[in-house]
Amino acid sequence: MEKEYRTKIRLRMSAKDAHYGGNLVDGAHMVHLFGDVATELLIMRDGDEGLFCAYDMIEFKAPVYAGDFIEAEGWIDREGNTSRHMLFEARKVAVARPDISPSAADELDEPILVCRASGTCVTPKDCQRKNK
Repeated sequence: MEKEYRTKIRLRMSAKDAHYGGNLVDGAHMVHLFGDVATELLIMRDGDEGLFCAYDMIEFKAPVYAGDFIEAEGWIDREGNTSRHMLFEARKVAVARPDISPSAADELDEPILVCRASGTCVTPKDCQRKNK
């Protein structure tokens, strides 16, 4: 692979993302973010959204709460003729501080790894518009 393909998104988890008591966000939400990152990577690489085939590993490392800011990053680590294997990491970069006030928040000195995953996407040959 000649060019490195890497991207990231950052967003705030809202109250509507909280799925459990204590404003805990469902871990599946991180997987959803990885799907968005994968789509952008395929557009960058192939000029097509492609299809996500399978995750081969997902690890949930730390809790995520409503009000946390999450940065989800992904990159293509290897590829075949149509397959693109990707690695993903989600990190908490800021946290809500409801113990101080309803709108208080702190940026973290060191981001906290909350989820890591890897998986394979496919872009059919006839849909690949770039790097032919």
